[in-house]
Amino acid sequence: MTAEEKKVLEEKIVNVLKNIYDPEIPVNILDLGLVYEYPVDDEGNVKVIMTLTAPNCPVADVLPEQVKEEISYLTGVKEVSVEITFDPPWDQDMISEEGKLELGLL
Repeated sequence: MTAEEKKVLEEKIVNVLKNIYDPEIPVNILDLGLVYEYPVDDEGNVKVIMTLTAPNCPVADVLPEQVKEEISYLTGVKEVSVEITFDPPWDQDMISEEGKLELGLL
């Protein structure tokens, strides 16, 4: 996979992540700051490193699976893995400016 193909794929991944929402918060998971990384390797494998708003989050089983499934539909993606981490722990400072506007925090 060329650098240009990776860039295009990463843009598609961003679009996918911007269409996945935590059902309890009306902001997508990317703008919420739940996704830390989503590198694409030369073979088209994607490793998403993300967190949840809390360790006992009600969607802890569903949300990572949704991320994996929706990214796997993209052309050029060979395999997707999702790693959940709580380091660093999520807090409201991780929400993007756009997300803060949607939540009325600005």
